[in-house]
Amino acid sequence: MAGSKAIEFILNDKTVSETLPPGMVVLDYLRRHRRMTGTKEGCREGDCGACMVLLGRIEEGRLRYRAVNSCLLPLAELDGRHLVTIEGLNGDSLNPIQQAFFDENASQCGFCTPGMIVSLTGFYLNSDTFTSQQAVAALDGNICRCTGYTSIKRAAGLLAKQADNNLAESDVPRRIQLLVEQKILPSWFLTIFDRLSELQKPLEKERSTTSLLVAGGTDLFVQKPEALLDADFQLLTRDKNLAEIKVEGDLCRIGAAVTVEQLQSSPLVNDMLPDLRDDLRLVSSTPIRSRATVGGNIVNASPIGDLTIWFLALDAAVALNDGVNRRIVALKDFFLDYKKLDKKDDELLEWVQFAIFQKGSRFNFEKVSKRTHLDIASVNSAMLLRRDGDVIVDAGISAGGVAPIPLTLSKTVDFLRGEKLSAQTVKKAAHIAQSEISPISDVRGSAQYKRLLLRQLIFAHFDVLFREYSKEALL
Repeated sequence: MAGSKAIEFILNDKTVSETLPPGMVVLDYLRRHRRMTGTKEGCREGDCGACMVLLGRIEEGRLRYRAVNSCLLPLAELDGRHLVTIEGLNGDSLNPIQQAFFDENASQCGFCTPGMIVSLTGFYLNSDTFTSQQAVAALDGNICRCTGYTSIKRAAGLLAKQADNNLAESDVPRRIQLLVEQKILPSWFLTIFDRLSELQKPLEKERSTTSLLVAGGTDLFVQKPEALLDADFQLLTRDKNLAEIKVEGDLCRIGAAVTVEQLQSSPLVNDMLPDLRDDLRLVSSTPIRSRATVGGNIVNASPIGDLTIWFLALDAAVALNDGVNRRIVALKDFFLDYKKLDKKDDELLEWVQFAIFQKGSRFNFEKVSKRTHLDIASVNSAMLLRRDGDVIVDAGISAGGVAPIPLTLSKTVDFLRGEKLSAQTVKKAAHIAQSEISPISDVRGSAQYKRLLLRQLIFAHFDVLFREYSKEALL
């Protein structure tokens, strides 16, 4: 995306065109160039939610909105899309969401309130069902600095009860119509689909070998915002071919630009992994999950990347393409050393693939962190076991936070193949795993603590996967 190209989008109810640097984050654009200061500047890391905005786009012929952190959103991502700020949601009087906050005394200093209003608007636009639990979950990316969460939860619960029962069963146009009638959305929302359709631009098919490749940017715009400001970069999120989840033969193939949210809502992947939705709720927050990508998590090469650990246990492989040739690399061989990959500078990670589960296969993911949600793992682990009767036919076990790289526990896997399920087998597997790891002491725990955690997580895998056996029999 070159800085000279005009970026055209709809800002609330007005169509605008900008030639500002494409790497400028939307938070700075709104506050410094538009003087729209309802969007607050807080952590600039996507943690606090004070800068929340709604981003609307046409997907497969329908309009879809997501609450996203504007501090991690490049201006280039707005091209052909609809940006909604708290100013756009304000009216002559309080809308129902704002009124609920007023009635329940849910706004104290007020700094965090605009972001929460935006997040709950996204809840109304996207949720399939309306419960108090889901309304509160929609705020999982928002922090209240006054620690007034009880009143905020009451307001969210009130809004869930007030939600029109027809909303959950309505398609997008009808839902927007209902929300306009309820004055949750302003009336100009009814014109956005047609206006966005006029702004749609053809995809740039040629990939530049000199451009910086950026996907969700949820880590890049934290680590290198200045370097990205004037960079010539290409948004991988614009390539539909990289955002597909499909089955080819006996393989499930997931595009590198597939977001955690897409993964979480995929019927195909959920059929294989029934606990997937709950597992992925442990990955960051709702707004981050709507932007963070599978490929970004893998290429980041963090030793505790949740998705990477997840895919390692599935014995996944990645496809790398330099524009001419494609090569397939086993994910366990992709990580050479801390933050070092078997990847050339001109190669793009296109997709990750793993074998469709065979009969008798079971999968489990475990994560230990100081906070249950919105936190980096101290140790995480995943296990895939396939058994025939009492015999373990095949296995895959991965662990994060216990080595310089995301680790496949190969020796433990080799031991488990052909073994019978028993307490002795489980304990021996945990013992062998200890010989494969090399944790260090850091802010997330001592080396000894991490060794203990991995042992307990291996026990937990067996406890969860084989509940028909008594806990005493296995552990």
